[in-house]
Amino acid sequence: MDDVDAEFHNLKEFLGDNIFQTPTTMPWGNRSMLFRDLDGNLVNFFTPATL
Repeated sequence: MDDVDAEFHNLKEFLGDNIFQTPTTMPWGNRSMLFRDLDGNLVNFFTPATL
């Protein structure tokens, strides 16, 4: 994922209450967001720290 924050902005209205974690910088440097899909699976969108 090139830009987690842009994807969050595009999806937040659609995801609604299914957002588990808004974009957050992890201690190891990845920028990550978590949400649940329609089947209840946890999905992680992230931008690697190496980009």
